[in-house]
Amino acid sequence: MGQEEQRLRALLGVSCQLTAILGILTAVNEHIIDTTPNERHTGSDDHSSFPYALCISALKDLETLVEVVAEQYYGDKKWNFIAVTEAIKVIVRLVLFQKSGYKMLLHGGETPNVEKYSEDTSSQHRIGSFPQPEGHHGPGWLQNSHGQNLGWLQNSHGQDPWNLEGRALSALSRFGENARMISNPVWMQRIQQQHAIMNPPTSIIKRPTLSMILSEKGVNGALFVLGEVLFITRPLIYVLFIRRYGVRSWIPWFLSLAVDFIGIGFLSHVTKSGKSEREQQFHLSASEKDEVKRRKLLWALYLMREPFFSKYTRQKLESTEKLLEPVPLFGTLTAKIVELVIGAQTRYTYMSGS
Repeated sequence: MGQEEQRLRALLGVSCQLTAILGILTAVNEHIIDTTPNERHTGSDDHSSFPYALCISALKDLETLVEVVAEQYYGDKKWNFIAVTEAIKVIVRLVLFQKSGYKMLLHGGETPNVEKYSEDTSSQHRIGSFPQPEGHHGPGWLQNSHGQNLGWLQNSHGQDPWNLEGRALSALSRFGENARMISNPVWMQRIQQQHAIMNPPTSIIKRPTLSMILSEKGVNGALFVLGEVLFITRPLIYVLFIRRYGVRSWIPWFLSLAVDFIGIGFLSHVTKSGKSEREQQFHLSASEKDEVKRRKLLWALYLMREPFFSKYTRQKLESTEKLLEPVPLFGTLTAKIVELVIGAQTRYTYMSGS
């Protein structure tokens, strides 16, 4: 059994190296495809000028390669190299968290969080605080030949504008608009329209700073930011304590689990509280709600991490294998699955959830 495990680990090491290299190439290829010339006109964020998502994806795949090579040449000292890789990932994610306006990181920063909250303003134009329909505006409302509203006609006494003076002003306005249309050639108008389409006006969105979040959201804002920082730094904390106490110690396992629980607890608190004026409630988008569910599902990986795996999970897997061993086909299939799970469990990058 020992020789079979060593052979399986060697095969897994080779497959990990190939998977890591292919993963890096795939991430670069997807980034090239996604970064089209039209992206700058589709409301992309300014912080996307640096490919943070590509950098994080490449670092995750590179970490797998680093672990395999470091274990092959340095043995247990591989944790030094893994710690360096995790530290770089933490720095990149913290910078992305700050550049994005302290928005929740989706899939650890690999997916941009660009979902916006829109207001229902498609059917009405607001003039002041009253809604104004787009269609019929009633008597006295002037429009040019392009359908642009010129406003209400009023005389000096505020009376009904559709008198002789109003009709004269309306006729002069239409005459001036028609004269301008005739003076501009059709090809000039088309060029202007194409220029407007190719170079739309860019709206400058002011991203919230840390001081703005703390002043507007109060304690809830601080808890939200702290929860995200804990989620970002949790893998590095776990690796550092493994270096200090060893992979068989319960201290890194319990500490990492506590950091995850505290981070999710902060997030759950700020999304359910915030009834006071100073502590406003955080409203999560659909993608952010899915991210919270994903983070909770990652807790299942604690069943596959040492020392819990050796003491409990592995025994359950081996007992299941022995139970199904007499069953034709199912016994052989279960044995292979258990063998693959045990081999994959030895790789930190497969079970880290970072």
